[in-house]
Amino acid sequence: MAILKNIAQEQVLPLAQQVEAEAGQIVSKTLAQNDSVSITLFAFSKGEEISTHASDAMVLVLEGSGRFTIDGREHFCSAGESIVMPAGKPHAVYAAEDFKMLLTVVFPQN
Repeated sequence: MAILKNIAQEQVLPLAQQVEAEAGQIVSKTLAQNDSVSITLFAFSKGEEISTHASDAMVLVLEGSGRFTIDGREHFCSAGESIVMPAGKPHAVYAAEDFKMLLTVVFPQN
């Protein structure tokens, strides 16, 4: 059984084209989800945001750019750039323009 889902396997594909922004929405597509990790593609419409939350996460911006607020500090990431958002610090994501990102969340293991 494959752990990765909702994505073609054994072929080269443009990751950013696997999810499309819709006006006034955040569209997500889960690629993997289990007790250890979550991998999700997101497409943000301009002006949309995910409010403050806390989880250990890494983002790779695929298209456009986004504003990432971590522990009250703003960071701007553009296509090809990454940022790590530590679980111990509240963070939020805002789309100043349409943008797409790949989010990887790693869950602590006991």
